[in-house]
Amino acid sequence: MERILGLDLGSRTCGIAVSDSLGMLAHGVETYRFSEGAYKKCAYRVKALVEEYGIHKIVLGLPKHMNGDLGERAQISIHFKEVLENMMDVEVILEDERLTTVIATNNLIFGDVSRKKRKKVVDKMAAVEILQGYLDRIGRQ
Repeated sequence: MERILGLDLGSRTCGIAVSDSLGMLAHGVETYRFSEGAYKKCAYRVKALVEEYGIHKIVLGLPKHMNGDLGERAQISIHFKEVLENMMDVEVILEDERLTTVIATNNLIFGDVSRKKRKKVVDKMAAVEILQGYLDRIGRQ
C-alpha cells in the first residue's frame, strides 16, 4: 500500500501527517505556517511533500458544524481540494474533522505537554487524528 497524506487546513496553518507504508498508522510531519489566506503557498508545500513521499491520495479535513452543516471554513477546504487536484495527480478525500483538534489537544494535555508547545504542534496532531480516523475506517471495510 502507498502512503497517504493527511491535512488539517486552517486559516494560517496546515497540520500535515503521513501514513506508514502499510497504511495502518499515521504520524505527524509538520505544522506548515503561511500568511492568512495564502492557500496557494500552502498547496505548493503540499505538492513538495506529495513528490517527496510518492503520495497519490490525500485525506483533507472537512470542518463541519456540529449539526453537519457546511460553513465558510468547509467551503475553503472544498476549494483547496480542487486546487490540489488541479495542481497534481492525486485523489483528495474530504474527511469529517469535527472535534479532531479537541481530541488532539486533550491527548497533548494528557501527555503533559506545555501550553506553549501544544500551540506549536496541535494542528499537526489534528492532522494525525484525521488521517488515523480514515485509516481505521478503511481498514475495517
